Amino acid sequence: MMTDPIADMLTRIRNALRIERPFVEVPASRMKQGIAEVLQREGYIWDFEVVDQPPQNVLRLNLKYGPNGEQVIQSIQRVSKPGLRVYNRCRDVGDILQGLGISVLSTNQGMLSNREAKSRGIGGEVLCEIY
Repeated sequence: MMTDPIADMLTRIRNALRIERPFVEVPASRMKQGIAEVLQREGYIWDFEVVDQPPQNVLRLNLKYGPNGEQVIQSIQRVSKPGLRVYNRCRDVGDILQGLGISVLSTNQGMLSNREAKSRGIGGEVLCEIY
């Protein structure tokens, strides 16, 4: 039984990047799809799609690499965990690596990056940090 599906998704992405896979597949959910949308909007992955596979749909993320094969995602880590939730107000949402990275927030307006949440003036649960 998996207790933290978001951490599982991030670990699968991290492992796929280490062996330079072109894509990674994770069990689909709306929250994971929202995280994938943020990663695509911010330019960390090419695109994603939901593939119908019984017994559960699969979310396929097409990973992005630089022109010489360098990783676009250098680090991806979970911040808010099931045992310790981390919430930020609008004024507490800060930059990651002085603006070079992002954090993904779960807000009442959906999944947003820290830049989008700050511009909209809302806070939320900090799910992960990517740079």
